[in-house]
Amino acid sequence: MTDCKIAKLASRAAIGIDGEDAENFLQGLITNDIARAGDTCAIHAALLTPQGKILFDFFIIRSGAGFLFDCAADSAADLIKRLTFYRLRAKVVITDRSGDMDVYAIWGGAPDSLEGGVYFADPRLTDLGRRLIALSAKDALAAWCDEVPETAYHAHRIALGVPEGGLDFAFGETFPHEADFDQLHGVDFSKGCFVGQEVVSRMQHRGTARKRIVPVESGSDLASGAEITAEDSAIGTVGSVAGARGLAMIRLDRAEKALAGGKAMEAGGAAIRLLQPDWAEFTVPGAEGNTP
Repeated sequence: MTDCKIAKLASRAAIGIDGEDAENFLQGLITNDIARAGDTCAIHAALLTPQGKILFDFFIIRSGAGFLFDCAADSAADLIKRLTFYRLRAKVVITDRSGDMDVYAIWGGAPDSLEGGVYFADPRLTDLGRRLIALSAKDALAAWCDEVPETAYHAHRIALGVPEGGLDFAFGETFPHEADFDQLHGVDFSKGCFVGQEVVSRMQHRGTARKRIVPVESGSDLASGAEITAEDSAIGTVGSVAGARGLAMIRLDRAEKALAGGKAMEAGGAAIRLLQPDWAEFTVPGAEGNTP
């Protein structure tokens, strides 16, 4: 047995997009270039509001003549409705596959290839491992991986500083840059038009992302939803947590000002420090030398 772990992600669902217009249909909507999605290579992308905020995020991979989405289960029905709204006369068939396919995360020594499902590397970050959309993965990976609960996957994700929609940022309220999509391969800035593209491009060119999701650490267990303060000033909110480690949406300018003034940061009364992900091209205030 290797160090490989597999977790069934009950929080995720599969959606199928088929039809002769599927590729062109998706290309005009999503933040990434659908041409980059292959049958073993997925893309990370989002569907935005016209104002540039994330409505849904997902992975897309080719499957036969169409595509499969790996998306949040609790918003899958709404995603289907939104895609149907945009379909108009496009020759596209949108299918809920959550009843016959499950989503899995595999990390810590996953095999390079696998039969019996749609298998791909997580396109956000290599260290996250791989994902599988299949009827069942238990038998296929029994010789490779130990089965662990979904919470173990989230602890792994949090340790790497990678946010997840619905846990670390609110759908309908968050710009892609704030959710680190520009850092984690979720936006193609050269692909041309997509819904919300003008706002996202403006933020990229002006560097106006004042808020970011960053890793945080405390000397005691953190609580999801706790407000982060520096004395009496609110500077952020804790998202998903795994013990004393978590992710938080932080106003970077306020954090920098607080630290420059010698103010300590707290979340729910517990002192915290900010960490610098090694994949991030932006600087986390006060996190020099502190990596997850």
